[in-house]
Amino acid sequence: MSTPTETALARRWRLEINMGTEVVPDWQLVPAITEFQWTAEPTHEDATSYDTDGWKENTKTGQEWEVEVTFNRKATPDSTAYAASHERLRLAAFAYGADSKVPVRFFDRNGLPEAYTGTALVTWEPQGGEYTALDQVQATLTGTGPLVPITNPVTP
Repeated sequence: MSTPTETALARRWRLEINMGTEVVPDWQLVPAITEFQWTAEPTHEDATSYDTDGWKENTKTGQEWEVEVTFNRKATPDSTAYAASHERLRLAAFAYGADSKVPVRFFDRNGLPEAYTGTALVTWEPQGGEYTALDQVQATLTGTGPLVPITNPVTP
């Protein structure tokens, strides 16, 4: 194996949502992403006792994850429909119960090993702008349940 020398680019991420079911998944691209950022913050609690000789000790007691993504809205050439994945995210943001949860996966589009899947709740924030601006939306995908490392689906 050679020593890595090339810097990875932020645009390496691909986001897909499951438009099918858990039994028969239909992973579809969320197109036109212009910004992508994810976090997986652990919760650490102080577990220090007299037995640590004055050294602070911590224990991981929880984990949360979130994906923030901004994308350009895409419509059909006749302007009668938006991208199906964009619409699924928008509708989930206004729903409750099972309809508010969206199965997502994101991974390195070049096939490197980093890839994850989980279920998220959606916050939908149109970005507005002046008359020359593109129609953009920032969607925040807040994990509900674990974010699980997976085998990258584009790995050869």
